[in-house]
Amino acid sequence: MNNEEGEKAFTALDKERYFEDYIEGKSYELGEVTVDYDEMVEFSRRFDPQAMHIDEKEALAGPFKGIIASGWFTTSLAMKLFVCHYLSDVSSMASPGLDGLKWLHPVRGGDKLKVTATVKQTLRSRSKPDRGVVKTFLEVKNQNGILVMTIDGVNMVALNPDKLS
Repeated sequence: MNNEEGEKAFTALDKERYFEDYIEGKSYELGEVTVDYDEMVEFSRRFDPQAMHIDEKEALAGPFKGIIASGWFTTSLAMKLFVCHYLSDVSSMASPGLDGLKWLHPVRGGDKLKVTATVKQTLRSRSKPDRGVVKTFLEVKNQNGILVMTIDGVNMVALNPDKLS
């Protein structure tokens, strides 16, 4: 994690960050989360009820040799860290969507996932001078350092109102 003088630590509880605080090329470790097997299966029962996610017998006979997490569950785990440690309560203005989402390696109960965010690009709005777009590349790796998921995110972020001219 970067923690240079004048730069707000993105994992700090003080989340008063604005567009100007997202610096292209900077990377931040957003934390870790352990995949809870029961939560993983319950999520899939409700939202992604494929056998590989909910049926131990069928999953054992399948290509993954056991239950794996729904990619949407993995995305949800990463999203919580992204919201809590990267987006700011005072400046986040929603997202128009994603530029990319890839599930690269199976995630299983008990895995420890580490999320890293890199600011890819910042674009100040020409039509709305109080905001800009922050493009972020998220990497999610498991406890063995294997990349399990990537996201190319897009967020609208307010400029610091004290610095608007």
